Amino acid sequence: MNKKPAFTMIELVFVIVVLGILASIAVPKFAATRDDAIISRARAQVSAIRSAIMTEHQRGILQGQSSWPPLIDDAHEVVGEELFDGNSSNKLLNYPIYSKNSQGGWMKLRDNDYQFYATSTNLVDFNYSIIDMTFDCDHTDANCKLLTE
Repeated sequence: MNKKPAFTMIELVFVIVVLGILASIAVPKFAATRDDAIISRARAQVSAIRSAIMTEHQRGILQGQSSWPPLIDDAHEVVGEELFDGNSSNKLLNYPIYSKNSQGGWMKLRDNDYQFYATSTNLVDFNYSIIDMTFDCDHTDANCKLLTE
């Protein structure tokens, strides 16, 4: 009688257990990587917003205007529509940052107040102050430090 080579039930169970152990180690690593990517993107957005504000202000000074650029247009529900809209004559950034009420998104609260959703429960409040010439958050907040260091 010829026996065909095959895996035994014990070998198959052993492989499944090893794959389960590897998956239990890998899944939390991927979740942390996603959070790091969201924070990195937000840091880049904050830096771009600050740079765009200063660039537009300097452009205005060269044209004889000393006012600071507006940061948002209420009609479009886009963070910094006046700064980011490709159709605007006041375009400062090439890519818009759309409002999103979830992780990794920005929302406008009031005229010069914005919130970044670092996670679904961790919010970072930003303020655009024309008087202080800043787009900043409370540096005592750990999430703020992550976004602005």
